[in-house]
Amino acid sequence: MADTYDVLVMGAGHNGLVAAAYLAKAGKKVLVLERKAWPGGGVVTRELNTPGYWHDEHSSVHIMIQGNPMIRDDELGLIAKFGLKYRYGTPYAMIFADQRTLIAYKDLDRTCEGIAKFSARDAETYRQFALRAIQMLPMFGAGLYAPPMPMGAFFAMMDQSDEGREVLEAMQRSSLEIANQSFESEHVKIWLLRLVSENLQAPDELGTGFGMYLMPGLMHGYGVSQPVGGSGKLSEALVRCIEHYGGEVRCNAEVRKVLSSGGRAVGLELVSGEQFKAKDAVIGALHPHVLRRFVDGVPERVLARAERATLAAFSLMVSHYDLKPIKYYAGEEVAQAIMLEFMASDRLNDMLDDFDALKRGRISERVLGAGGDESINDPSRVPAGAGLFHGITFAPYELEEGGAARWDEIREQMGDRSLRHYQRFVSNLTSDNIVHRGIVTPLDHARNMPTSMVGGDVHGVAPYFYQIAGHRPTPDLAQYTVPGVERLYLVGPFLHPGGGVYGAGRGTAMRMFDDLKLNFEKVASAKVK
Repeated sequence: MADTYDVLVMGAGHNGLVAAAYLAKAGKKVLVLERKAWPGGGVVTRELNTPGYWHDEHSSVHIMIQGNPMIRDDELGLIAKFGLKYRYGTPYAMIFADQRTLIAYKDLDRTCEGIAKFSARDAETYRQFALRAIQMLPMFGAGLYAPPMPMGAFFAMMDQSDEGREVLEAMQRSSLEIANQSFESEHVKIWLLRLVSENLQAPDELGTGFGMYLMPGLMHGYGVSQPVGGSGKLSEALVRCIEHYGGEVRCNAEVRKVLSSGGRAVGLELVSGEQFKAKDAVIGALHPHVLRRFVDGVPERVLARAERATLAAFSLMVSHYDLKPIKYYAGEEVAQAIMLEFMASDRLNDMLDDFDALKRGRISERVLGAGGDESINDPSRVPAGAGLFHGITFAPYELEEGGAARWDEIREQMGDRSLRHYQRFVSNLTSDNIVHRGIVTPLDHARNMPTSMVGGDVHGVAPYFYQIAGHRPTPDLAQYTVPGVERLYLVGPFLHPGGGVYGAGRGTAMRMFDDLKLNFEKVASAKVK
């Protein structure tokens, strides 16, 4: 006899946990089933190498979630009751090849003072960009954390105001074009473009221009943060919330199939053969490329479009170092930055060449790298007197020579390549200071998150204009539902609003509340008991 719940959730990534938490708060009996031995998906902090050193396995910086009412209004009590605590620090910094730095503080005046050292004109231009973006934050936020409007309605709405038309234009242009038209200093252009590229987009790709407005607005309007104790503290708080309301999160429970009957999702079956029934709904963290494998009854035209969803042109290789405390040649101030980029060249064209190589599966000695020691601002992450380094290198998934499978062969070689890059900026990232190193390749991402990070795309699918908002990942699936299978809902980075830590399961929950005739606003605003 299968166990019966109101709502079943396949996958305990942070988006699935968010949706489950809202439904549990509404009084639904919820069960979350997770393939791994721990919950959190890409929002996890673990002792990856050495006991006592707590590394963020995937996501580290929480930017986009800061505008989510789930956090801003603490709708789930994650902050007031379930132990989540955010630390807001210096949002973003870059160290150039000559060790000069450019730092974005939450304080806009202080940021512009730094930009003025490179270009007084650019400092004033950036100020206007940031102020404009901060003014637009309410408009951005209204659509980021709720189900997306159909694309036609979205265009019609945005076309009714100057602000909306400005956003539409930026959404269709490249960030490189906007940077070249607006700024004069190559250093300032590189600083901004590299920040936008954190969305796994090359600066010259059409549709990246929106980030030139969104990122400054978020940095100076809301701030940039990390949970105290690591990124995974968000997932841990969500699990506590679910359990507080009577829900359950079960790990080591890999789902084999979504069960359906009469065109409706009715349960989940594990690879062990164990079945669970759902009276109200099933939620699946199912990438569009794997939908066919898990779900029967979806029209072929829907599956064909889903399988054409475009992945990002490149992925990430991550280096996790357990260390003694590190020191930067550029000084101590830059070490405080939550996001820190290391530039191999001060020439814009060099950076663009490096992105071109990525798109063609090529690896050059010059590295597009970022990283930092999160224990500098959060000593709880390491043993007393120790440090850690979280290095991120842009890298192709499909290598020009050998394809993705070659990553297993060149893992340590590529780790050494990134280490040489980091050593240009960190004075003591040396063998006598390194306790342990672990390398996670793009192929590892695909293996570790097979229903979410397909093809090593840690953001699910690329944020190209034809697959954003009401078309992300396809027009068929963008409303978090699956045609042909009623009461099956989707969560994941491949859906609106996109990859990264958004708390995007809130949108899935809102759609489900409507279908289940529940009052979302009443539940969300109710005080957590």
